[in-house]
Amino acid sequence: MINVFAEAPQGIQAAPHDPRIIAAGYQVAVREVDLSHVRDKEGLMLAFLRGLALTENFGRNWDALYDVLTDPNARPARFALVLCGYDLFRRRSRQLGAELERLLLDAQRNAAQQGRSLWLLTEEPDTDPRMR
Repeated sequence: MINVFAEAPQGIQAAPHDPRIIAAGYQVAVREVDLSHVRDKEGLMLAFLRGLALTENFGRNWDALYDVLTDPNARPARFALVLCGYDLFRRRSRQLGAELERLLLDAQRNAAQQGRSLWLLTEEPDTDPRMR
């Protein structure tokens, strides 16, 4: 498997095994957002609030999320966002997932235009089939 951090970010990609350890070698800051229990926009915004360690004054809307992801003062120049449970979230909330994907890809393009890197990585939980 090609190391995602050795290349420029390219859309939403599968996270490597142990993304934090690999990212450290490439001086990439990593934050995880757990989407596995998200069912609505409010839950989605709360997941980002927690995952990105935002303050309670975070606007909890699309514009605020975009601003947080693209603000050079808020994020390191080399930043990876690991979306845990992304595939399950997308299956469960198709429209919300499509809106999130558009926003994330726009933020990634914006980062590239600023000479910054925003990796968007998905990581699915190792689930026991009996727990589904």
